[in-house]
Amino acid sequence: MRLKFSVDPEKGIVEGTFNIAHRYQGPPSYVHGGVIAILVDEAMGKLNRLDGIVAMTAEMTVRYVRPVPLGRKIQVKAWPLRRRGRNYWRECTIHDSQGRLLVQSTGKFVKVAVRGVPDQYE
Repeated sequence: MRLKFSVDPEKGIVEGTFNIAHRYQGPPSYVHGGVIAILVDEAMGKLNRLDGIVAMTAEMTVRYVRPVPLGRKIQVKAWPLRRRGRNYWRECTIHDSQGRLLVQSTGKFVKVAVRGVPDQYE
């Protein structure tokens, strides 16, 4: 899919603007739910860079508020919620070009290593 997100360390957010191609269709004219799950997981996972960790998705919920249209601009945005020990909680939303909420997601990521330190798994 060649997703390119921008990571803003000052704001502590990850953002991306995309037009999802028609080959990722689920219901006619809309993005497949599995592809949407990939988008929000990728966005929330990119926050691990800001924390300097390698982490795996442990849990994720996706609330499909409105269908995500194919071939139209969407905005994906993720930010951290909280941290406890090795657990990091994130939130992500997808909005359309008019600012309407399409998808809301939360995820829990578990740190398995510190970035740049090879074979330091906990």
